[in-house]
Amino acid sequence: MLPRRNNEPIHAAAPISRARIAGAVPALPDGAVGIAWIPPRALRALGALGLLGVVTTVFLITAGAATRPSQYVPGRSGGWPGWLAGPLESLGVGITPARFQLLMLIMCASYLAVLCATRALSLRMLVVGIVAAHVVLLLGPPLISQDVFGYLAFARMGVLHGLDPYTRVAAEAPTDAIYPFIGWPFKHSPYGPLFTLGSYATTPLGIAGGLWAFKALAVLSSLGAVAFVARAASSLGRSPRWAVAFVGLNPVLLELAVGGAHNDTLMLLLLAAALALTAGANPRFRSGALALAAGVGIKVTAGIVLPFLVLAPSRWRERMRVAGGAVLGLAALAAIGLIGFGTHALGFLSAVGEQQQLVATHSVPAETARLVGLSGTPSWWRHLFIAAFLAVLATALWRSARGADWRIAAGWTTLALLLSTAWLLPWYAIWALPLAAVSGDRRLRAATLLFCAYAVLIHLPLANGWLSPLRVTCHTRKDCIPRSPGSSHLGGGHHVHLTGLEVSVHTALDLRR
Repeated sequence: MLPRRNNEPIHAAAPISRARIAGAVPALPDGAVGIAWIPPRALRALGALGLLGVVTTVFLITAGAATRPSQYVPGRSGGWPGWLAGPLESLGVGITPARFQLLMLIMCASYLAVLCATRALSLRMLVVGIVAAHVVLLLGPPLISQDVFGYLAFARMGVLHGLDPYTRVAAEAPTDAIYPFIGWPFKHSPYGPLFTLGSYATTPLGIAGGLWAFKALAVLSSLGAVAFVARAASSLGRSPRWAVAFVGLNPVLLELAVGGAHNDTLMLLLLAAALALTAGANPRFRSGALALAAGVGIKVTAGIVLPFLVLAPSRWRERMRVAGGAVLGLAALAAIGLIGFGTHALGFLSAVGEQQQLVATHSVPAETARLVGLSGTPSWWRHLFIAAFLAVLATALWRSARGADWRIAAGWTTLALLLSTAWLLPWYAIWALPLAAVSGDRRLRAATLLFCAYAVLIHLPLANGWLSPLRVTCHTRKDCIPRSPGSSHLGGGHHVHLTGLEVSVHTALDLRR
């Protein structure tokens, strides 16, 4: 008898009895192990309190950031118009670093409480809490990052100035009204042609309208991803409530990804759609491959899951069909790029390569290099992490080809990518959330939660002393001046040469001062 494949149903020779065995502990939903001793009423109260805690802290952080210009809204570099602050500005809540840290810690604790108590909460209650948190974030200013203004700048370059964002930079249009708001004026667009061409539609809306359009897109994409994750989990026989809570209430998704209006949420939507399409008794692998190909049109990193999906079917003939669907989707994407940008259609790949020559202060290679006493993050150290990632990728693909669950293999590979890249931005942690949510691997889920905790920790003052502090501000490559401990300047990306590498110190990502 052939072993069961990871995507095939189990055929039982005889019906399984549903009678409860005396003295046995009833089965718990995903993530609920270890709390069976808590009375249902107390567990329900814990879950409700956790849900309230997440929504309340999201509101206080968002309303606090909207009150006045602060380090939590780096886009304030262009001014503080009402369309940037949003309607919560008039509440006058205010926020300080100490309050931000306290609220984030409460949010994380509340999130864990909800995960522990999902079996006592209704799906409707969870959905209401998730939607409420997203609506609050929609009403607030773009948090932590200036990337959304980069999206607008690239779109305005193409539409208003006739500049190709893959070969030209925003600094070539310094008179544009968006220029004071952007943080990366000397970088080419690293985003796929599907997203770049789509972003052109926001230009007629102006800066204010474009910002709100991207904020709404981030909210809708995130909520759509949560819905697809619930469907995938249910089709796989796992708890949709736990999967919904795991993704939709995650502090990194809320405060960093949705709060910053990042296009990573759109990539997340397409990944979750692929998971939903390929789950259940009649998986549609080719449709899932097309969804992931579209994800590559947003960000090239969406393609890391594609080879695992190709290997998901049990038969090689079906795998070839899925591979054909993937090639067809990528060919369509290339055609769109050629129509929109001509021979520069693949320019975003060069821009991604440019990014990978940078070192984020809190990437794992940078932090570990400091811990072992290296000066900066030398190339050979970074290559060690790249080699480790390639080893994980090869092993995961080999296991998937032999019948291992492709979702779990893709999840571990995604985490390996996040751990190995020297250009790590904290909202990238959401890439692994849908894969971990629908998998049955508790180790993958735990590892994903730990990485999300790290993404939150690098923003908090309590991390001072054992995470690399920011010590320099460099306005040009030849002009590096020490940063005074009390400095609160938060410009965009500054550059400094360190051991032969260009290190980008994005001060807006370090909120520990």
